[in-house]
Amino acid sequence: MTEIRNQLNSHETGPLHRRFKIMLIVVTIALSLLALRMWHLQVIKGEELKQKSENNSIRFRKIKPVRGLIMDTHREVLVDNQCSFDIHFVPAHTRDIQAVADRLEFLYREASLDFTREAFTPGKLKPFMPVKLEKNVSREKLAIVETHTLDLPGVTVDVVPIRQYLGGEMTAHLIGYTGEISPEELDKDESDIYSSGDLIGKSGIEKYLDAYLRGESGFEQVEVNVLGKVQRVLGKKDPEPGYNVVLTIDALLQKVAWEALAGKPGAVVAMDPRDGSVLALVSSPAFDPMLFSAGISREHWRKLSGDSAHPMENRAISGQYPPASTYKMIVAAAALQEGLITPETSFMCNGSYELGNRTYRCWRQGGHGRISLHRAIVESCDVYFYNVGKMIGVDKLAEYARRFGLGAPTGIALPREKSGLIPTRDWKKMRLKEPWQIGETISVSIGQGYNLVTPLQLVTAYSALANGGVVWRPRLVTQIEAVDGRVIEAFAPERKSILPIGRNIMEQLKKALWGGVNEEGGTGRAARLKDADVAGKTGTAQVIGLPENEKARKMKFISSRHRDHALFVCFAPVGNPEIAIAVVAENAGHGGSAAAPVAGKILEAYFERKKSPGKRPPLVISDHRTGGGVADQP
Repeated sequence: MTEIRNQLNSHETGPLHRRFKIMLIVVTIALSLLALRMWHLQVIKGEELKQKSENNSIRFRKIKPVRGLIMDTHREVLVDNQCSFDIHFVPAHTRDIQAVADRLEFLYREASLDFTREAFTPGKLKPFMPVKLEKNVSREKLAIVETHTLDLPGVTVDVVPIRQYLGGEMTAHLIGYTGEISPEELDKDESDIYSSGDLIGKSGIEKYLDAYLRGESGFEQVEVNVLGKVQRVLGKKDPEPGYNVVLTIDALLQKVAWEALAGKPGAVVAMDPRDGSVLALVSSPAFDPMLFSAGISREHWRKLSGDSAHPMENRAISGQYPPASTYKMIVAAAALQEGLITPETSFMCNGSYELGNRTYRCWRQGGHGRISLHRAIVESCDVYFYNVGKMIGVDKLAEYARRFGLGAPTGIALPREKSGLIPTRDWKKMRLKEPWQIGETISVSIGQGYNLVTPLQLVTAYSALANGGVVWRPRLVTQIEAVDGRVIEAFAPERKSILPIGRNIMEQLKKALWGGVNEEGGTGRAARLKDADVAGKTGTAQVIGLPENEKARKMKFISSRHRDHALFVCFAPVGNPEIAIAVVAENAGHGGSAAAPVAGKILEAYFERKKSPGKRPPLVISDHRTGGGVADQP
């Protein structure tokens, strides 16, 4: 028996041994591959996988800073901040992105709220990159997201500050608006301080002083759960708020000027001629800056940018208009200073002026008779200035006009200011390749022809005349302050130049301007005040050429956008001017009837407040469209 068992065992030992060897080899190879894989994951890919693992639970969140306040000269807040809620989505926090989108859409539709799936487009999503689904959401949407956290994995709410423009439309062009930085703006950012999603100033003071207003972003390292909800804060750097800006603007005068224009196209600029401080700067029509602060829709943007009334244009600094008869003061100053005329020099006005085969009319059909300088300014006689302008010549006129600050940017602290145009012989030859004609000098002499000025330039020029010859750079900012009140930077008045005109000449011109408002026959009598002597000059700027024949002129149909612009520039009180105002009312007709009353309302408000400076009623800064309220005047 034993012998038989031994024979059987010896027979099976060979095959079993081979099988064991094969199994051993297989197991060894498998363990080696596993060890090699573990080594590769831990050593070669260890740091990368560690980062991915941490990204599943740890997030770095950028904390946007609060932009600085913008205040008027009395520290009335014009721009504040308010909380806004943005909804974000992190794709890595869910296994089924479309299921989250479907659930959110269902919840919104159930509450009759709009929903878009654009942000959930698969090709645009990156696992650990938060996607902004909606900006500045309503409280209804906020409540839905917050109460359905478990149903919406990866969907979170972020609290961000946005601008609250208390001035609404009336300060829109002055203050400007903010918006997310565009890819083009990011490419141009050489300082490398901006990143995608940052809010920056897009126009007005918001853009010009963005470096001061924006503040510095903070950062937060947080641990989140599988749903993306914050569990604890691991580290934090608080944001630095932006600096506050104090303007020279008087909110009351800004409001009065806006209401006086009554929504009609045009611009108003009020200035303190003693130092160049801008007291009011209004452009109409305007836009609601809260549309941009809350995130403007494509529909609203198309409507604004395509509007034929150009509500986005700041007419006060970039609207270019013929100065019309307001230019006559430049002509008179040049002629008197050059000794070409005296105050007693007179010309005969029979209603027209003949030059070769061309007839140039005076605005008064029957003429003014024989008239000297004072009455020519008071009654704005065109024929008188045709004669004087021809004596001076276009180049000498241009020289004086530029001394007054016309034909070049004033340097105000606002972007996109335009320079206007003061023509010369060389300018026409270079630009139009044509020689200057003497008839063009006649037109230029009454502020027509190629002449173009901005309302800001006009008030700057008349301020120089009012203060005795100092041309100030328009000052819009008084100082920039830290949150604790420390003055970071102060902006003192800046003299640009001194007019090369004798003081006695300027006094004569001021008397004539006073007559234009206060004497019989004056064209600016609508701006008279009982308690303050106002000096001013009207202007009616022709927009298109009209037939010379009076009957044909009356019969010719003129559309509203081709009607004359109305201008009025003034200062008061004439003995010691404190305020100068320029008004341009587009396509409104005569300066005396359309523009002078606007200035009169502003002057009345200014001097009325001087009587009782301590008594100030509540000033309604915003209307219902901006969601603002009533702010008490300081």
